[in-house]
Amino acid sequence: MTGRFITLEGGEGSGKSTQLKLLDEAFSAGRLPHAVTREPGGTKGAEHIRSLLVNGEAEAWDPITETLLFYAARLDHVNKLVKPALADGKTVLCDRFVDSTLVYQGIGKGLPEAYIRMLHSLTLGNFMPHLTIILDIDPAIGLRRAAERRGGETRFEAMDIDFHHRIRAGFLAIAEREPQRCVVVDAGQEKEALHLSIIEILRQRLIVN
Repeated sequence: MTGRFITLEGGEGSGKSTQLKLLDEAFSAGRLPHAVTREPGGTKGAEHIRSLLVNGEAEAWDPITETLLFYAARLDHVNKLVKPALADGKTVLCDRFVDSTLVYQGIGKGLPEAYIRMLHSLTLGNFMPHLTIILDIDPAIGLRRAAERRGGETRFEAMDIDFHHRIRAGFLAIAEREPQRCVVVDAGQEKEALHLSIIEILRQRLIVN
């Protein structure tokens, strides 16, 4: 039996990491076989590339170089972790995937969507998530949340507010264009309420008990 690939997307401070932790706990409590991972990262090689992408100056990379780095990490991640887990019948819960590249490097930084989609096709074919949950939040609130957490991965947070508004609009546009795959939830609500909303989406879309 092939598993399901579920991604969480959203702007900075939308709560993806917190919600993935809660989903991990819920799946473990229900004894549902699953794997929790992130992008960029998830494998040894991809984590090395992550350190190049999420640290340093905001303009450290031009959009094309940045996208190529993301896809180098993504290809390693998918081939070594995601696809094997799916083949084992596990549900894979992932923090970010191709939608983040389309939004951050595409809409946010101006790289043509056709370039990103061509690169995706060349590296991963038509491999896409079964379900994508987009955590929508006002960028000002999200950035304030992000500033309150500890950690040094602040490269994208350091970009100007207009960039983050483009990011939000980009995710919402993808959701509108692909309603069969994407569901938008209000990430401004309390984390417990948001978790219950996500669990309900999983029940409706994937028949998860």
